[in-house]
Amino acid sequence: MARYIGYRLLQATLVLWGAYTLSFLLLQVLPGDAVLVRFQDPELGLSPQQIADIRQAYCADDGVLVQYWHALLNILHGRLGQSLGMGVPVAALLKTTVPVTLRLAFCSIVLAVLLMLVGSYTALLCPPHTRLGKLVRSIPPAVHSFPVFWLSILVIQIVSFKLRLASIIDVSDWGQVMLPALTLGCYLSAALIRVMVASQDRVYAQPLYQILQARGLSLLRIWGRHLLPNAIAPVITQTGMLFGELLAGAIVTETVFGLNGLGRLAGQAVSNQDVAVMQSIIILTATVFVVVTLVVDLVLLRLEPRTRAALKIRKTP
Repeated sequence: MARYIGYRLLQATLVLWGAYTLSFLLLQVLPGDAVLVRFQDPELGLSPQQIADIRQAYCADDGVLVQYWHALLNILHGRLGQSLGMGVPVAALLKTTVPVTLRLAFCSIVLAVLLMLVGSYTALLCPPHTRLGKLVRSIPPAVHSFPVFWLSILVIQIVSFKLRLASIIDVSDWGQVMLPALTLGCYLSAALIRVMVASQDRVYAQPLYQILQARGLSLLRIWGRHLLPNAIAPVITQTGMLFGELLAGAIVTETVFGLNGLGRLAGQAVSNQDVAVMQSIIILTATVFVVVTLVVDLVLLRLEPRTRAALKIRKTP
């Protein structure tokens, strides 16, 4: 197991380096000069010498390789630089926005998993060859096809304005993510239900479960103790990917609900060509994906003996 984890950490290091290098090259080929756009405004009243000093401070006149080397060293030493558009350290921006996105991602995933469990058991009660079963299995794809911004507006209209169950103004840190989490939880649960129901139907078709039912076990007990553990592996993988995407920033949802999260910050950085902010967000996003993927793989190795045997990993006592 230690050898496998070491190999995955090496692989993760190469992925992070590749993501940083690719993002740096893509940001370099963007048209325009972000420093000139930001500081050459006549309203600022900066002299040509002051603009030249600012360009030197941002290493804007250095070659691409020199900029890449300096930026890479700064990242390795934990120096994320200064935001070009906002004039504040990038670390301060991330310290403000990451907790908001983290709370949103956590609440959304918890709600999505709960809805997935309810939806998968409901689908088990309705066989796929019946009309009711076909109807139940057609609901998740329909929900997942709705645009996220449309679901966000619908949740605000119904939950906040019509039912008055929650407010979107003057709420606490956790309260401000409740409605966005309800939106994303419903949206993400549709994808999880689709994966779970497909895996569940495939596993339930095996003769073992008919034997268990013939012995008098209730359907709920069969589902909870036997069917769910054997069908949950694809859902764990999907949940890990969705959680990584949420931590990368749900830009549409955060914009609709006015959350100052990572996704909204990324949108502002792209608009302002804020290279330091964009590179920091890309590195953070890649790190989150690598960590989540590693955790998911370790969980699957624990649940799937066949996978552990295929990788020749012995279970530690």
